[in-house]
Amino acid sequence: MQEELERKTVAILYNGGKLSARTLARLAAVLVRMAQQAYQKGLTPHGRQSVKKLMNHRTGTEAAEYVGAPRQFDRVARKFNVDYAFYKVAPEKYLLFFKSGQSDAITACLSEYSKRVMNKSRRLSIRQQLRHFGEKARVENKARELKREVGHVDR
Repeated sequence: MQEELERKTVAILYNGGKLSARTLARLAAVLVRMAQQAYQKGLTPHGRQSVKKLMNHRTGTEAAEYVGAPRQFDRVARKFNVDYAFYKVAPEKYLLFFKSGQSDAITACLSEYSKRVMNKSRRLSIRQQLRHFGEKARVENKARELKREVGHVDR
């Protein structure tokens, strides 16, 4: 009886040791895979970068003329997850370099950017809005005064 109990205990410990060794091996494999992915992700920068870094991606690149502020374009480009770089040609004129594989995303990005710029130009400044509402208030006040005067004349 004692021998049988000892044999079962040894068998359980042996199988438990195998299980933990397998588990540790799988865990180590997963950790190595995660480290490799992080390393690869660190090698290729994404988003806005210098022209030199973009050329080091070893993919085809294209360029397009861009007029405006690059910072406004950055806000839109983050949504589309594109890799691009600006090269200043003249004041307020840039060359926009991007990967040729992302040309569709850049086209969509530029169309949304142009929509934003057009909507911004339609908006009135605060001073213009104040003038507009001031004029509107004056016209309404004159209309009220005329109504009051008409009401007083009838009496």
